[in-house]
Amino acid sequence: MPIQAISYTSTASPELGLDAVDQLARSAAAFNVQAGVTGVLLFDGCRFLQYLEGPRDGMAVVFARVQNSRSHFDLAELGRGFPGRRFFPYWSMQLLPAEPLDIYDVADADWSRLVLRRARDEGEPESGVERLARLTVPNWVDRPLVP
Repeated sequence: MPIQAISYTSTASPELGLDAVDQLARSAAAFNVQAGVTGVLLFDGCRFLQYLEGPRDGMAVVFARVQNSRSHFDLAELGRGFPGRRFFPYWSMQLLPAEPLDIYDVADADWSRLVLRRARDEGEPESGVERLARLTVPNWVDRPLVP
């Protein structure tokens, strides 16, 4: 079964505090396990950047839930496609703190190709997945993989 991926940014609802964001991520992680979806959620205190991956049917249910959530607004899809494999196979949903510039940097990358290359040609820009991976790799060692 091919793996589908979707990445987006959104703005957190003003009343959404850090405890609510943490609970939101825990609830999403539990839901995603049932749907077979994995991913990562960056949060800078105001904005989200989320990358989701999984089977098409699971992704449809999870992304519909995301789109209907009242915890955020101004959802902007960055990329959607079939990357060929999971990039975050052990995280049903991992919430990671981010700096605002990190979210803008990752969102500004090329999301037209959902690829993670072993090497890039000199001068070739990073894909969105590559920027996201570079930002999240330090967290792979010291963060729980599944809540």
